Amino acid sequence: MTESPDRFRVKIETSAGTCEIAVERAWAPLGADRFYALARLGYYDGSRFFRVVAGKWVQFGIAGDPALAQAWRGQTIADDALVQSNRRGFVAFANTGPGTRSTQVFINLGDNSAQNDREAGFAPFGEVVRGMDVAERLYAGYGEGSGGGMRAGGQDGMFAEGNGWLDRNFPLLDRLIGLSLCDS
Repeated sequence: MTESPDRFRVKIETSAGTCEIAVERAWAPLGADRFYALARLGYYDGSRFFRVVAGKWVQFGIAGDPALAQAWRGQTIADDALVQSNRRGFVAFANTGPGTRSTQVFINLGDNSAQNDREAGFAPFGEVVRGMDVAERLYAGYGEGSGGGMRAGGQDGMFAEGNGWLDRNFPLLDRLIGLSLCDS
């Protein structure tokens, strides 16, 4: 895997506006490296914010193209040690247990440290530094129903059919139009 810079920023253009994440490799080196690689690849472009729970989190990271999503689904990385806490605005990879982080990322919309800091794998690698209001505006009406269930197989439709499945079943989800590395 390509090593990321020590610090970099990523701009996320969404259907609700633009936000920016500052990534600190020292906080979670493996997570920062994976996020950097996926950003450079364009993996997240055109996908959906499929799990939005107001006051808790916004999750994205299953490619809209099912072939691309399937190709990355099993490519996991080891856990990073927890250096930062899962407070409002911090960004980490989702997982199904120790050593299972792959492509799915969440933004903490509130202080989730009591829940997420004690479970392995939820080591924040970045923080939203602009546009937190955009993250908070993303459509949350479906809650866990449109993309929760990572551990219980509730995401199989997304992996099998991509955005087509989400658009048919959850048409109000906001879009991640593009994710790009910012110039230093």
